[in-house]
Amino acid sequence: MLNATWIETFTVLAEERHFTRAAERLNMTQPGVSQHLRKLEDQLGQKLISKEGKRFTLTSAGEAVRDLGLMRRAEEKALRAAIARDDPDAGELRVACSGSFAMLFYPRAIALMRDAPGLAIHVEAAPQARILAGVLEGRFDLGVLGEDPRHPRIEAQHIGQEEICLVLPAGRDVPLQFDALEALGLVAHPDVFSYANDVFALNFPETFSGADRLTIRTYVNQIGQIPSPVAAGVGYTLLPRSGLAAFPQADQVHIASLPQPRYHDLWAVSRRGQPPSARLTRIMAVVRDLAVALG
Repeated sequence: MLNATWIETFTVLAEERHFTRAAERLNMTQPGVSQHLRKLEDQLGQKLISKEGKRFTLTSAGEAVRDLGLMRRAEEKALRAAIARDDPDAGELRVACSGSFAMLFYPRAIALMRDAPGLAIHVEAAPQARILAGVLEGRFDLGVLGEDPRHPRIEAQHIGQEEICLVLPAGRDVPLQFDALEALGLVAHPDVFSYANDVFALNFPETFSGADRLTIRTYVNQIGQIPSPVAAGVGYTLLPRSGLAAFPQADQVHIASLPQPRYHDLWAVSRRGQPPSARLTRIMAVVRDLAVALG
């Protein structure tokens, strides 16, 4: 590989056409400039200048090396400009969160992209373990987790909490008793069993004996469809409040007032040691505002 320092020395020499002026510009001695020239000629196996008394001209090889030096300068200048430019309205950002939080966040992401054509926001709904692994591996720039991962390579910020809601059909008189819920039946989904163990153990400690014993009326794994059976009067479910935020039939479901509400924390996570870009800072503010509204 050609020595970048020697190429820059030669490029300055080619521009100045004078060893002394080149040395002054480079803050070097004249013998130092000559030494770089000789080393570069030795490395290339070509003469780069043709001396004519105290003057010199560039050989064809010298002209090619000068052009290379000028091109490298231009590329470095462009690189520095690209690195220095930190535009919140341009670039790509990859966010991972739960399906329920994605329903709340994605409309805001769409609005941001509509107003900033150079901005690309990719949103993935994923399980907690996949979110953490993706942030660590650099596949996600930002993750939203339900707990502090306490990982040495992760920067975690507590941004709020959201209630785990007991969702009932609106207009039906369902007593807030465990037996009444069992008679109605559970609209199950992938996360509902952990929610049930949390919520029901607090509120129905004498009658609840574990999520594995719940009566299941139906099962659905599409987050946007989970409240639909409840709205139709078919069962009840447990969801984070964000999972109901975008449900179009919100007037047909009812969130029960539990004696002991259960909340899950929300943590924004990113890789430690990397200063946040302007677009990441902007998205973090959006995520934080959403989390505060949920609390």
